[in-house]
Amino acid sequence: MKLSEWARGQGVTYRTAWNWFRAGTLPVPARQLDTGTILVEPPTTEDGRTVAYCRVSSADQHDDLDRQVGRVAQECARRGIALDSTITEIGSGLNGNRNKLAKLLADPTATTIVVEHRERLARFGVEHLEAALSAQSRRIVVLNDADVEDDLVRDVTEVLTSMCARLYGRRSAAKRAKAAMKAAEVTPR
Repeated sequence: MKLSEWARGQGVTYRTAWNWFRAGTLPVPARQLDTGTILVEPPTTEDGRTVAYCRVSSADQHDDLDRQVGRVAQECARRGIALDSTITEIGSGLNGNRNKLAKLLADPTATTIVVEHRERLARFGVEHLEAALSAQSRRIVVLNDADVEDDLVRDVTEVLTSMCARLYGRRSAAKRAKAAMKAAEVTPR
């Protein structure tokens, strides 16, 4: 297939894929014809597809979504992970209204799901998703697992945000959660 088709399937721009080809970091075998056309030979995988899942919370973060797709593709290339496709979605990590993720999780041919951070997949319960997928010989690869450290304040803020979102609506949930955290702070005597 042409490099442009491969790039589109990976969720990166043609220019990024071309730069990777020129630098020798393209994660799949490729060759350039005398005409200048670059042909990519994606490896055939017998054990299923590898899919990247990228998500942002709101539509005004579309540029962040594009950058996330690029970072995931670049890190996969660095690690030698060949992506078969990239799924992008805009939606809150606190609720279950993400149709593309639901389709991805229900697709038995997607044996490896790659995410940049755990919270891009779900705010809570990623461990349960990993266990359920491993029972089907599937797995989740988290590229940047640095934020796994026990951060109680962040977890409490996320729980409060979730509760406020359900109670008051999504629009002011973050603001109300911050106000609740500030009101709950203990002042020194």
